[in-house]
Amino acid sequence: MSYTLKLYSFDDASAQERQAAEQRFRNALDSALGDAELVLPVYLACRQIIATYGEAPGPDVLTSAQQQIFDQWQAAESAAVIAAFGPHRYLEEAYFEIVA
Repeated sequence: MSYTLKLYSFDDASAQERQAAEQRFRNALDSALGDAELVLPVYLACRQIIATYGEAPGPDVLTSAQQQIFDQWQAAESAAVIAAFGPHRYLEEAYFEIVA
């Protein structure tokens, strides 16, 4: 299952810099989740968990499978943001959109 990744940036990054950041983000997500084919299903499952239980669901609310998906996505997204922007970049400065 392939996905499209788009960087929305609020700074003056060039098209080449945005493409490089998108590629670093994609590579880190793919690596963290084990395969590019897993990114979209895990992302969509995590979005469903958040839609149902909120941004920070308590561990006693989720099933073990839901908790595993939620934790996997959080770790993968964090690794991808660091790969794309470095460890000191603020998330509100730029964001990525993932679509099918």
